[in-house]
Amino acid sequence: MERGDAGTYVETAVGGELLRAFVPYPLPPDPPLALDGDLQQRLESAGLALGRLDASSTLLPDKALFLYSYVRKEAVLSSQIEGTKSTLSDLLLFEIDEAPGVPEADVIEVSNYVAALEHGLVRLAEGFPLSNRLIREIHEVLLARGRGSDKRPGEFRRSQVWLGGSSPENAHFVPPPPNDVPDCMAHLERFLHEDGDGLTVLLRAGVAHVQFETIHPFLDGNGRVGRLLITFLLCHAGALHDPLLYLSLYFKQNRDAYYELLNRVRTHGDWEAWLSFYLDGVCSVAEGAVATAERLGRMFQDHRATIGQQGRRASSALRVYDALSARPIGSMPSLCQTTGLSFPTVSSAVGLLEQLGIARELTGKRRNRLFAYDAYLSDLSEGTEPL
Repeated sequence: MERGDAGTYVETAVGGELLRAFVPYPLPPDPPLALDGDLQQRLESAGLALGRLDASSTLLPDKALFLYSYVRKEAVLSSQIEGTKSTLSDLLLFEIDEAPGVPEADVIEVSNYVAALEHGLVRLAEGFPLSNRLIREIHEVLLARGRGSDKRPGEFRRSQVWLGGSSPENAHFVPPPPNDVPDCMAHLERFLHEDGDGLTVLLRAGVAHVQFETIHPFLDGNGRVGRLLITFLLCHAGALHDPLLYLSLYFKQNRDAYYELLNRVRTHGDWEAWLSFYLDGVCSVAEGAVATAERLGRMFQDHRATIGQQGRRASSALRVYDALSARPIGSMPSLCQTTGLSFPTVSSAVGLLEQLGIARELTGKRRNRLFAYDAYLSDLSEGTEPL
């Protein structure tokens, strides 16, 4: 449905030049969303896929192992959309104090994303409301160090920004002036907790994401916080018990359509076209995550069974295998520390895992060797190749 502009334009000055900045109308959309047959069917399909995803963690022998790596995969993907070149392997290497294969600023940015996501989930689990205060906290963690740390972490912007183009004059989009940001975010916060407008949490998350990106309340990090907002909303509302749904891969693979539909909401008020795209993404990503959980569950069981057949060496090899299941890349010192086994015992166990085709040595060196749980890492890394 085309409602016309989803906001109003106001004049704002940047460098002595007057620009027309866009201030979105408060949510929910007016007139209300047209949940016709097609959009309603997409909503139902996405809801069913989300339910299957929420139940899928029971398929894993230890969902904490899966969540550890899955959260990091999302961090890599979301940061890649913003221009980083880090891979999942780079992040895992960084976390065991090994030098990654990309500039340190890139991998620090990804590591910050993991910290911001975990901070938000802990705060929500403690009963803290999903609010502008929490959004600012998450942003502060996201930009705590490295690139962007000079962009007022945890504070709404106090200057005008623009998106796209080489200057304000040819910008693709100019978000609200800084004086309008607090009111816009206050309206958004009220919408997050509204329960009388008939919107399901899936629709609310999709609508809130667009509004957040349109307000663009921070000097940096808006895209990453906006994508996190979807996951936080679903977890906060109980639609997901674990943070398993991340749309960054879908947005990365369909980035032209993503930006076009965000803009179409602003210029035509076409929320339905955006929501059709978004719900298709929820369905696709949720189904993919369920398939991954099933595949990994079978793989873990098969590998443990194979190792268990190796006689006296099986016990120590299983302990090393468990360590690599928890952290898919490990050094000899980190594996010794995690397992509590001696260096010779770990070395022997890793050798067995290499013979079985489960572990792979990454460096080709005789000293300071690194080992990867190859099949697990390959599965998780799918789709995380830098743009």
